[in-house]
Order: sequence, then structure tokens, then C-alpha cells
Amino acid sequence: MNERGILLNYVAKKYTKEHEWIHVEKDLGTVGITHYAQNSLGDVVYVEVPEIGTVVEQSGNCGAVESVKAASDIYAPVSGEIVEVNKKLEKSPGLINESPEAD
Repeated sequence: MNERGILLNYVAKKYTKEHEWIHVEKDLGTVGITHYAQNSLGDVVYVEVPEIGTVVEQSGNCGAVESVKAASDIYAPVSGEIVEVNKKLEKSPGLINESPEAD
């Protein structure tokens, strides 16, 4: 907090119209899909995550999800560089169905 008691290191979660979300903490953002999106897709069987170091543009493709019902691209809510990916999704894509906005 600064001298006025204003919290400077805020945390925010924003949603897109396409049902992606971004959780921002300091200068890092975590991206995922909403509960609504995973529910609409059904059982997720495959997740494609971008390579670390990939630079993405806002609204550009930054991954994909495939389910028993459909395949869907994931779009970047902001421009930036991928600095980390959720490796658990490669072995357990169903985590998206279990906890789309947390894990």
C-alpha cells in the first residue's frame, strides 16, 4: 500500500465475450476458459498449450481445446509473451472440466 492506503499490487480477473478469462497479478496474467465454456464443450480430451516464449496478440490464437463434442481455439485476452504453461493439462486434460477457473 502507498501512503494513502491504496493497494498498489492488485489482483483482477476479467472475462471475454468468447468465455476466456485472465487473472492478473502484478505484471503476470493467467489465462483459461470459463466454467460455462467447459460445460458447453463437454468432456475435454485434449488441450494444446503454446510453447514458452511464444508472443501472442490480443484476440489471437493461444491454444486449443478438444472435447467429445467439439474443438475450440483459445484466444488471448491480451497481447504478451507466454512465460509458463500448465503442463498438467497434457496428461490430464479433464482438469479443465473439474476446475476450469482455478487449477
